[in-house]
Amino acid sequence: MSESTQVTGAVAAPSRARAVNWRWIAGGVLLAAAVYAPFQLVPFHVFQLTMVLIYAVALLGLNVLVGHAGQISLGHGAFFAVGAYGAAIMMFHWELPYLVTLPVAAVVAFALGLVLGVPAMRLRGLYLALVTLAIAVFLVPLLKRFEEVTGGSMGLSLAKPEPPAWSGLAEDQWLYFLALAVALAAFTLAASLLRSRVGRALHAVRDNEIAAEVMGVRLSFYKTLAFAWSAMFAGVAGCVYTWVIGFVSPDSFPLTLSITLLAGIVVGGLGSLSGPVLGALFVMFVPSLSQDINKAAPGVIFGLLIIAVMYVAPAGLAGLAGRAANALKKTLRKG
Repeated sequence: MSESTQVTGAVAAPSRARAVNWRWIAGGVLLAAAVYAPFQLVPFHVFQLTMVLIYAVALLGLNVLVGHAGQISLGHGAFFAVGAYGAAIMMFHWELPYLVTLPVAAVVAFALGLVLGVPAMRLRGLYLALVTLAIAVFLVPLLKRFEEVTGGSMGLSLAKPEPPAWSGLAEDQWLYFLALAVALAAFTLAASLLRSRVGRALHAVRDNEIAAEVMGVRLSFYKTLAFAWSAMFAGVAGCVYTWVIGFVSPDSFPLTLSITLLAGIVVGGLGSLSGPVLGALFVMFVPSLSQDINKAAPGVIFGLLIIAVMYVAPAGLAGLAGRAANALKKTLRKG
């Protein structure tokens, strides 16, 4: 190895180390802020942040499917509803502890994703989107039909998880930390999955299916697996949603939920781990902002805001944040 190569490598190594350290520092600051927040905010704002965490987990699953596997789904809200109703039925009819419902909801949603992922083996693009849209369309009438189990149009009312006496937390704070723990576990799992051989295969399928098949990637297997993982994260989010809200009904999961979730992950940034969080913030707070701006037509304002964000940041808010960070680094280097 030449002397110049050794010098270049020696300079590059500390540079990479500094980049990694900055990411860890930023993550630590965000985590500290997340832990500190519920002790400084009023209960309603704590509830809003809890919902952001729930939506972030749901969008994380959609990001695996759309952002990393290149598949389109307009029925993600249906898997969210499966997790929510699964937890509600187990708590209401079987009186199971709420923590037990989480792994069960995850397994049920994963299995349903495997079954419904079969069309993904042969369909793509708009045809696949139409199939997933049909799932979301027939979900509400199906939930209303089995009234003895789902409560029909009236839904099911449940007792919210109470904080342990040793925690010293209020109910809203306890629910927030439950959602935070689930979100951290979900993002850790997703990051490990996407860095593994499975993640590389999903990226190959997304970028070029023909080339991926030539390299030995089994398209049908990984497409179905992407649906299953996506459904699992949505089911987990739906389960935590039931804990937090304490009520489920068919009208809680309309078709617009699936469309809003898809808009959220596109606005947040496809293929980025920060995209689901930014998308969840957008989904949670922008509709309220639209309502405040114009109570007569909040949907119009919401749509215009989506168009504005996509015009300014075609790669989503995560891409915009990345460009801002790079610009800041260049400015600091020049200074």
